[in-house]
Amino acid sequence: MPLVNVIRGERIDAAPLNVRTPFVRIPLWLALSWWTLKGLVRLAVVLVRFWYVTAPVVFFAWLYLRWGWAGPVGVVGLVAVVAAGWAFGHRSSWLRFGWWPVLARIRRWLYRRNWHAAMVTAKLAVSFDAHTVLPVLRSVRCGAGVDVVTVRMVTGQIPDDFAKVAERLAHTFGVRQVKAVPGSRPDVVLLHLFRGDPLGKLVRPLPVPAVPEFTALPVGRREDGEGYDLRLFGTQVLVVGATGAGKGSVIWSLVRSLAAGVTSGLVQLWGLDPKGGMELGMGAPMFARFARKDYPAMVELIEEAATVAKDRAGKLYGRTRQHVPTPDEPLIVVVIDELANLTAYLTDRQLKDRVKAALSILLSQGRAVGVHVVAAIQDPRKEVLPFRDLFPTRIGLRLAEAAQVDLVLGEGMRDRGALCDRIPQGLPGVAFVVIDGDPTPMRVRFSYLTDDEIRDMAHTYGRLRVIDGEILDGAA
Repeated sequence: MPLVNVIRGERIDAAPLNVRTPFVRIPLWLALSWWTLKGLVRLAVVLVRFWYVTAPVVFFAWLYLRWGWAGPVGVVGLVAVVAAGWAFGHRSSWLRFGWWPVLARIRRWLYRRNWHAAMVTAKLAVSFDAHTVLPVLRSVRCGAGVDVVTVRMVTGQIPDDFAKVAERLAHTFGVRQVKAVPGSRPDVVLLHLFRGDPLGKLVRPLPVPAVPEFTALPVGRREDGEGYDLRLFGTQVLVVGATGAGKGSVIWSLVRSLAAGVTSGLVQLWGLDPKGGMELGMGAPMFARFARKDYPAMVELIEEAATVAKDRAGKLYGRTRQHVPTPDEPLIVVVIDELANLTAYLTDRQLKDRVKAALSILLSQGRAVGVHVVAAIQDPRKEVLPFRDLFPTRIGLRLAEAAQVDLVLGEGMRDRGALCDRIPQGLPGVAFVVIDGDPTPMRVRFSYLTDDEIRDMAHTYGRLRVIDGEILDGAA
């Protein structure tokens, strides 16, 4: 065998190596058998993969061959009668096990048609090794007005990547809104696609619970059509909204859910209305303490609540970490309408400093000892409300500017779907609720109580109250 010496740095011209692929002759019957077997395997895979289409086709074909047109028509009629009886007899189970799974199959097919274009135009497709990698649409679950699409993200993506392009996805899929929610696994994101708007209709006052459940107070309706329960235990509530946004709906919905506790003595409501009682005055009998025109009385009321919080903290030291309400030591809810009048617009510097000191104690220590604050405000700026971060539960109604959304609800909440600046003026009481520890804002519409309904509630459930230091009869 000849040897070839290769010298580094020198070019060696050599003739190209001529390699010929050998021909293998296969009998025709063997090739036809292989092609037939391959085709049958592929057909079996298609039949199994799309069983929800092939199985009914085979079944109806067999019915037609066995009984003619009477067979398929009879089965369709029987199914229609059974489905109608099921739907009218027990609608909730029919929707859950009958209608929603069928609709989910149809919606999944529709989403898959636009999936590639949606991922590319929204810049969610990733180019890697000369290939385009797309997030995988795994499943679709339908509900009343909402589709929940489970998506397996591409390596390196996070749910916030989908949240930032939620508006583009909504336009692509032709839905009202898209919200990205982290899934149960790190590589999964849930896309909530809202088709309609159950919050377009006014929410009437909800039934008063016989015993208030402080971890789940019924106050309105969620954007998926289900009822919304607000947690009061262990939190402080801040309500922010422009003029006419529906701050009163939030306050009175919460008061109504606590009304039976007010009658039994399990709950005490302390009200402060710096606007002279314009908002809270018609329901004054609901409050054990009420201040509406005397700023020194308002300051003393807040300081009294702070004192109660400190005294309870001393009693509970070493015994428990969460106060349990009783008639002797009830749950105290301090309701403040237009908090800015006390923290920013108050001209008396000494009173303003007393309010800030008492509120700081109340907000930081009160929630564990059963003294809670529900405060409403229009202007969310830091100089107006310096202790905004001490409210774990924040409710953003209609806001004037997009920049105010993150200021009220937290950094990045608008990208996650809290479009408070786009709430129409014709939908008062619609808000986005954010709770500390949950990165997903919830769109809610709080119930609306007319003035007469507030007065009737106050007359039915109200008790003895103190207004600006004067004791009055709550039944008056």
